[in-house]
Amino acid sequence: MVRFLKTLAVPVALVVMIGLAGAVLGRVYAGPLLGQLVLGAAVGAVGVSLATRRAPSWLVAPLSVLALLGYTGFTLWFTARRADLPGGLPDVAADAVRNGIPRLLTALIPIEPTPDTVIVPVVAAWLAGLAAAEVGIRAARVLLGLAAPVGLYAGALYVVGPNAESTPWLTVAFAGAAALALATGGRPDRRDPANAADAGAGLTPAVRAALRLRTAASTAVGLVVVVGLAAVVAPVVARQVGATPVDPRRYVEPPQVESLDENPLIRISGWALHPEQTLLEVRTTGAPPPDEPPPTEPAAGDGEEEPPEDGEPADEESPADAAEQSRAVRIRLAVLSDYDGVTWRVGGTYRNAGRVLPATEQVPEPATVDRIEQEITIRELSGRLLPAVPTPREVTGSRVAYEQASGTLIRPEGLTEGLRYTVSSEREHPDYNLLPAANVPFGDAVARFLRVEPGAPEQVQRLADQLAEENGAPYDRAIAIETYLAEHYRVVADAPSGHAYPNLAFFLFGPPNGGGQRGTSEQFAAAYAVLGRMMGLPTRVVVGFNSPTGTGPVHGADALAWPEVLFEGLGWVAFNPLPLPNTRPRPVEDEFKPEPEDPTPPPEETTPPPEATPEASAEAVAPPGGGSGPGVPVLVGGGTGGLLLVLTGLALVVVGMRRAQRRRRLADGPPAQRIAGAWRELTDALRLAGRPVPEHLAATEVAAHARSSLREPGQPLPPGPEAGSEPSGGVGAGPSTGGLRPAVPGVDDLAELVNLAAFAPAVATDEQARRAAELALAYAAELRAKRSWWRRMVWSLHPGPLRWRD
Repeated sequence: MVRFLKTLAVPVALVVMIGLAGAVLGRVYAGPLLGQLVLGAAVGAVGVSLATRRAPSWLVAPLSVLALLGYTGFTLWFTARRADLPGGLPDVAADAVRNGIPRLLTALIPIEPTPDTVIVPVVAAWLAGLAAAEVGIRAARVLLGLAAPVGLYAGALYVVGPNAESTPWLTVAFAGAAALALATGGRPDRRDPANAADAGAGLTPAVRAALRLRTAASTAVGLVVVVGLAAVVAPVVARQVGATPVDPRRYVEPPQVESLDENPLIRISGWALHPEQTLLEVRTTGAPPPDEPPPTEPAAGDGEEEPPEDGEPADEESPADAAEQSRAVRIRLAVLSDYDGVTWRVGGTYRNAGRVLPATEQVPEPATVDRIEQEITIRELSGRLLPAVPTPREVTGSRVAYEQASGTLIRPEGLTEGLRYTVSSEREHPDYNLLPAANVPFGDAVARFLRVEPGAPEQVQRLADQLAEENGAPYDRAIAIETYLAEHYRVVADAPSGHAYPNLAFFLFGPPNGGGQRGTSEQFAAAYAVLGRMMGLPTRVVVGFNSPTGTGPVHGADALAWPEVLFEGLGWVAFNPLPLPNTRPRPVEDEFKPEPEDPTPPPEETTPPPEATPEASAEAVAPPGGGSGPGVPVLVGGGTGGLLLVLTGLALVVVGMRRAQRRRRLADGPPAQRIAGAWRELTDALRLAGRPVPEHLAATEVAAHARSSLREPGQPLPPGPEAGSEPSGGVGAGPSTGGLRPAVPGVDDLAELVNLAAFAPAVATDEQARRAAELALAYAAELRAKRSWWRRMVWSLHPGPLRWRD
C-alpha cells in the first residue's frame, strides 16, 4: 500500500501544480471554466503517460498528441457553443489558432472563455503535463520534471500581471505540491523494499562510514548552496513584493479603428445628402421607452425644415407625432471625447470581449433601468464601429471589441453587408428632477472632457462668457447653450462638413446669406460641446441614429449627432440643441456678433476755428471801397463756373468708378466670385432704392424682399415662384397694358445661384456666372426705372456703393 501511494504521489503533485497554474490564470477570466479546462488538460496529459508506462518511450508522445487534439477540439466546440459564436468548428479552430495569443493579451478583463482565449492555456497545460510526467515519472528525474509546471506557473503570473489581486496561498500550495513530489520521487530501488532493513547487511563498516561521510558532505554542500542562494535572491524578491508587476498587454497593440471611424462625425453630412440610403435594419424587443422621455431627448434627425411665412403660426406637434416620437429608439455608434481644435476623435482603447460585457466605468446612481434587446442587420454601413443601444451588456452573433469607458463596440474584422447580431442593452434613466441642483465633476479623471485647445476664436469665447454670466448652476448653463442654438440657427441637409474652430465660428457668426448660421447636427453638437467646455462643463459628442419606431430600416436621414454633459450622480445626460420643426430662427443679437477685424478709427480731434466777429464778417463780405480786386459780378460768375466744373468732374469720377466696380464684380475672378459680385449688385440696388437688406436674411428671404421692393404703394406683390406664376427671369419693357403686370426679374434664380456658389464654389460654371450678372443687372434696371427722375439721377451719381462693403 505504501508503495502504491508513493507511486501516485508524483503524478498527483504534477496535476495539482498544473491545476494551480490554471487557477492563477483564471483570476482574469469570467467564471471558473478556464481553471476546469486546464485541470482537465493536466489530468489527461499525466494520465496518458501513466497508462503508457510500459510502452516504448517513442510511442508515448504521438499518443499524447492525438489525445491533445481530441481534448482541444472538444474544448473549442464547447466554448464556441457556450459563447454562441457563428461558424463551424473548422473555422472556429482556424481562427483560434491564428489569433489565440494576441487576443488573449488584448482581451477585456474579465476575459470570457472563448475558443481564441482558452486554446493557448489548454495546449500549454497539456504539454507541461506531458513533459513533467515523462521526465519526472518515466525517467525518475523529479526535480528536472518540475521545470515544466514551474514555467507554466510563472507564465500564468506574468500574463495576469497587475490585473488581479495577489493570492499568496496559491503559491504556497504550489510549493507544497512541489515539495511532496521531491520527497516521494526518485530512482526506484534495485532491492526489494520488503528487505530494505537488510539493505546494508553485506557492507563492511568502512564502506558504511564512507557512505555516511559522503551523504553528510553532499547535504552540507546543498545546504550551503541553498542558504547562499537565499541570501542573494531574498532581497531581490523582497523588493519585488510591493512592486507592480509588468503588464504584457502593454506590448501588444489592441484592435484599432480606421481613420473613418476615429471621427465618424464627418460622416453626418454625407448621410444627410443621401437620406434614403439604408444603413442597417433593426428589430427591437424588450421594455418600451418610458411614457415621459427626458426633456433633453432629440426630436429628429438632420433635415431642413422650411420655416413658416411671416405671420403664419408654426405647426403644432400632433398627438400622433408625439406618440411616434415616444417610440423612437436611440442607437449609438461612437462616442467622441477628444477635441484638438480641428477634429473630434474617439480616442478610446478597444479590448477583445466575449459575449457578456462588463459595466462602464462611469455608472450613475441607482436609477430606473430597462432591458432592451435588438437584432441588427448591417446593410450599407461601413467601417468597424458596431451600432448598439447604450449600454450594451451582451452581444451574440459577432465577435466584438469593447471600450469600457464609453460603452461602445467595434468589430475588429470590419462590418460586412448582411452581418446579423443580437445585442442586449441596459438603458439607465436617472432621476432628471435632480438636474437643476446637480454639480459637474472636475479633476484629472474628467480633464479630457474639459480641455479647450488654444486658438479658439475670440468671439466664440465671448459668446460662452455672455451665456454663462446669468447662469451660475451647471444645468442652467447647459440649458442656456441648448436654447441659444435652437432659437438662432437652422438645420439644413446640404451644409458642408467641418467642425474645426474656423468652421464653428462661421456657423455661429457667418452671414446667413453666405451660408452661415446653418448646419447639420454635426455643427450643432460640436458647437454645443465646445461652448460647454468653455463654460466649465465636461462634454462629449455622440454619433448615432434615431430609429423612428425601433423596428425597421434605419436610413441616412436618421443619422444624428448630439452633445452630452457629465453630471455627478447622474452620469452622461444628452441635450438637444436642434431647433424645433417649422420654426423660424431668431436673428443673432448684435452683442453676440464678432467685432470687425479692422475697425475704422475715430476721427482725430481738430481745433475749432475762432468765432468770426461782426467786424471781421463785414470785412469779408464787403471789401474796402478803395481796395483793388475784381468786382462782385466777376467773383460770382467765376465762382459758380468753377464750382460747376468741380461737381461735374466729381460726378464723372463717381460714374467711372461705379462702372469699374461693376465690371470687376461681374467679369473678374472665378465663377463663384462673379456670382457673389452679382449678388452685391442686387443688394446695392436695394440699398439705393431705400430698401436695404437686413443682415439676418437668407438668400431666399432676400429674394422675397427684392420682389416686394418692386411693388408700388397699394399694388399687390408681383407673382413669384411660390405663387405658382410663370417662371421668372424676364424684365418688363414698359408699363403693363391690358391689365397685365410686367414679369419679375429672376431674383429667385439668382438666390439659387448664390447658394450654389457658397456651398459648392467649385461646381459653379461660367454660364451660371453670366446668368447671375444678367439677372442682377435686369433687376437693378427695373428697380431704378420705378424711381422718379431726380431719384434716378441720384441713383447714378450716388458714391455709396464705392464705400459699402464689397
